[in-house]
Amino acid sequence: MPPKAKFTKEEIVEAALNIVREDGISNLTARALGSELGSSARPIFTVFQNMDEVQQAVIDSAKQLYADYIQKGLAETPAFKGVGMQYILFSINEPTLFQLLFMKEQAEIPDLPGVLMLIDDNFDQILNSIKDTYQLDDESSKKMYQHLWIYTHGIAALCATRMCRFTGEEISRMITEVFTSLLKEMKSAEMQGKAGKSHD
Repeated sequence: MPPKAKFTKEEIVEAALNIVREDGISNLTARALGSELGSSARPIFTVFQNMDEVQQAVIDSAKQLYADYIQKGLAETPAFKGVGMQYILFSINEPTLFQLLFMKEQAEIPDLPGVLMLIDDNFDQILNSIKDTYQLDDESSKKMYQHLWIYTHGIAALCATRMCRFTGEEISRMITEVFTSLLKEMKSAEMQGKAGKSHD
């Protein structure tokens, strides 16, 4: 009969998450986790096979925390701006987890069209928030998403690494200015495209 678990999976993951928040995932060791739990490392391995499993559970937990921010953004009006604001807020509130999810080297470097689908499980919902609100076609919606992600990721990275501080008003204004300019350009390009087709 296997030994009874001293800690639940949730308790171990929460303790591991606390270590990662404070010291980064490279410092998530069995010894550090045991210390955080006030125990030896042995009880961890009645729940997890190894530390790789613990690390993956921490990443999954961080992704869920991030998804909660995105859902809050999608519930705002306009939803796409809400997503951008929440993305940056996540980087401010959870800088180490933001770096873990969005600032780590990829095994294979994705191209721009592929990177968002690779790193963000909320890709489809965010893309649909653009299409539904602004009546842009698929191509323009993806282009808008890519442009704004690059811009908001830049702000978020500055916040997560404590390179620069922004007020909420500054972030809101900057996102609006860039978005409005891009939307005007894309609507114009779509109209020109339709006009060109009607002349064919």
